[in-house]
Amino acid sequence: MIQLLFTVIFAEMALIMVLLFKTPLRKLVIMGLDRVKRGRGPIMVRTVAGTVLVVLISSVYSMMKIQKRGIDDGVVNPTDQVLMAKHLLEASLMGFILFLALMIDRLHHYIRELRLRRKGMEAIKKQNRGFEDGKTSSSAEIKSMEEEMAVLGAKLKQLESEIETKTKEAKAAETNAEALRKQSVGFLLEYDRLLEENQNLRNQLQSLDRRLSHSGSKKNT
Repeated sequence: MIQLLFTVIFAEMALIMVLLFKTPLRKLVIMGLDRVKRGRGPIMVRTVAGTVLVVLISSVYSMMKIQKRGIDDGVVNPTDQVLMAKHLLEASLMGFILFLALMIDRLHHYIRELRLRRKGMEAIKKQNRGFEDGKTSSSAEIKSMEEEMAVLGAKLKQLESEIETKTKEAKAAETNAEALRKQSVGFLLEYDRLLEENQNLRNQLQSLDRRLSHSGSKKNT
């Protein structure tokens, strides 16, 4: 299961990297996400996220039970240590997966908002140019058009301000994605360390079993 979780994390990170850079591949990814968010797609996504959340809560509950058992017994069992490390790693990976999924959803939302704002700004600019080209010599018409141009100019400034805000948010999301990439490297190192500790604990358990069997054989003789 841990290998599957790491595979999902790397896939989500690759998807975030594709969304951060303007390439033809990003258009395909955005189209795919648009289709996922239509029809029954959101229901399926929420179902999967809910399942992952339930498993995450189950892992946390198992860790609490192991910790409570160790406190009650006063001695930590090596098997419980292995289970504790396994549940901790799984819970961390599942939480990371949910966070990356949220990042992908927000990046997709911001990219769509930026595209809509740009289209609206271009339409306003074309309309503004059409008003400038269609000026007549009538002073009343000129005054009316100037008022409309002022309104359109205010809307244009508002749209530019919103685009700037969305751009800053996208840059912040890119910074968060880089931090998440570094954090995933730390998770890989932690996973290797836990595997090594797991192997050491297994060796200790095998050694204890051999000692117990040897002492039992002595008692029988």
